[in-house]
Amino acid sequence: MPTYEYLCQNCGYKFEKFQSIVQDPVSECPVCSSNAVTRLVTGGAGVIFKGSGFYETDYKKKKAKQKTTKKSNTKKEKK
Repeated sequence: MPTYEYLCQNCGYKFEKFQSIVQDPVSECPVCSSNAVTRLVTGGAGVIFKGSGFYETDYKKKKAKQKTTKKSNTKKEKK
């Protein structure tokens, strides 16, 4: 769920609201109770990883192990 920013045109109070995309925008200011609130257009924060367990190497593709030993086709002749 995204976080939306709002600005009250009456008192200038700027606040954020964590809402579902399908919810109606906030229309009343929590400070002055006016109905002059507009939702601001922001770029968003992107993905935020919180908690332990998020490492750079978690999603990297593992390289296939290459065989470095080659069998020799030449045989020593016995006398």
